[in-house]
Amino acid sequence: MFEKVRKMIADQLKLEESAITRESRLIDDLHADSANIMVMIMDLEDQLGITVEDDQIMKMKTVGDVVDYIEKHH
Repeated sequence: MFEKVRKMIADQLKLEESAITRESRLIDDLHADSANIMVMIMDLEDQLGITVEDDQIMKMKTVGDVVDYIEKHH
């Protein structure tokens, strides 16, 4: 799951996949803004057939947080 999320983030933010780790902070390290994060979550919801609650999105600070949430709810 990490590889899928990492590729999606890299594509969206125009970053090298190798620059993204589970510990990468979405805003501080990868320079994502709230719009980037919302688009990423919507793409994940569509691809994986899951729904992410809005209050959970704000709790996702790192790539690992996103992966962990998906693994628990997929």
